[in-house]
Amino acid sequence: MSSAADAFANALDGVLVVSVEQAVAAPYCTSRLREAGARVIKVERPEGDFARGYDTAAAGESAYFVWLNRGKESVCLDLRQAADAAVLERLIARADVFVQNLAPGAMARLGFDSARLRRTYPRLITLDVSGYGNAEAVAHLKAYDLLVQCESGLASITGSPDAPGRVGVSVCDIACGMYAFAGVLQALQARARTGEGMALAVSLFDAVADWMCVPLLQQEAGMRVERVGLNHPTISPYGGYAAADGRQVVFSIQNPREWQRFCTVVLERPDMTADPRFVDNAARLANRAVLDIIISGVFGALSHEAVVARLQAADIAYGSVNELATLAGHPALVRERQMLQAGEVDMVAAPVRVDGHVVPRSRAVPGAGEQSGALRAEFSPHQRPIA
Repeated sequence: MSSAADAFANALDGVLVVSVEQAVAAPYCTSRLREAGARVIKVERPEGDFARGYDTAAAGESAYFVWLNRGKESVCLDLRQAADAAVLERLIARADVFVQNLAPGAMARLGFDSARLRRTYPRLITLDVSGYGNAEAVAHLKAYDLLVQCESGLASITGSPDAPGRVGVSVCDIACGMYAFAGVLQALQARARTGEGMALAVSLFDAVADWMCVPLLQQEAGMRVERVGLNHPTISPYGGYAAADGRQVVFSIQNPREWQRFCTVVLERPDMTADPRFVDNAARLANRAVLDIIISGVFGALSHEAVVARLQAADIAYGSVNELATLAGHPALVRERQMLQAGEVDMVAAPVRVDGHVVPRSRAVPGAGEQSGALRAEFSPHQRPIA
């Protein structure tokens, strides 16, 4: 690994993160902090994070858990017991960042609300991850990814014209975790200047609501935002069309030059460039049904390879609607080997490249409470807290 990549991978060396976490959103945030070099101590309930039991797809372990918890240390604590609550207090006393995403109000009932922690430890950065934030009408609600996809309106604009659909990955959890990670990095930068920590809060709803800004503004401006399947709601043509073998190709026309090349090279219909029904994007949107029939007629007479060849010749952006099996062998996919207790799996490599190189992030996945003994000893009452 180059010196730049090493510096990148250890940018948060010396930062201690303590996280009472479960499921996806908070673990996503702390996994990225760990990949940046922070030490992350994961506090689990005595039976472990329930995400450990989501499936057995990763050599007998949960795919979600393996993805989000590599390199962390695990301690199992029953925070209803005074002795274990005292262990958590000592962990927090030495932490730079404290993260939690338990059910609404749970940490406050246990005496670990962020307001109290901020008063006790002025340099501490606290992060509360919730479903709906602090608005009184909804703060008490439990939230999971699909519920928030529906509550936020995301499901209403996802899917086919016949029915709403779920985005195929836990997009609300992931969005929330990404914003949380960015927020912690900003807070650490601010603390480096001011010496003071701060209380952060991120919710699944707020995160995906930010992503919903464009359709919300369009709806409030009187535009009709509809589910259009594999089509773009406001650009035409921009969507999926089946070739003769049934495999769909998605392509996008973004400007007049591309439209001219598409008509001439792909459709072999240069006359369409002057057709008033298709003269610009607004006209094409108004006449999308007719245009789709024309495009489908041309594509349906060609093989997938022939469609792709024409799009390449016209320099039109395109993609194929691939199955997961195709993703596994995609030339752009970079993977790294992850060793697990019962075997090994090929994980997707970190997406950020440094000097053109992948920064390795394969680290051991902790068993539930694997470091409990060592951490209880390290953070015992007889150990002097770090100032």
